[in-house]
Amino acid sequence: KRQTSFAKVEIMPILEEEALSNIEVPDSELEITTMRSGGKGGQNVNKVETGVRMKHIPTGIAVRCTQERTQLNNKKIALEMIKAKLLVIKEEQRAAELAEIK
Repeated sequence: KRQTSFAKVEIMPILEEEALSNIEVPDSELEITTMRSGGKGGQNVNKVETGVRMKHIPTGIAVRCTQERTQLNNKKIALEMIKAKLLVIKEEQRAAELAEIK
């Protein structure tokens, strides 16, 4: 019997507010669900739903954030993560268009 565990690690650059402010994501395109964070933190973690799952419906990009102790901060971080991923997709599309032209 083989006992192994696997972890997916995704590395995203920390982008400045200016780069992310250019991307507008309407609330109608987001599906937001809350969950309990789990892990250390005592009763707060077990009772309060501070974790946030956010999905961008048109692209299917989903992120999960349980870093902070408040739901509001986790929503803010999750939205920044979605915007960063959308920016990467936009840059990849622009690079593909430039490659076609050449």
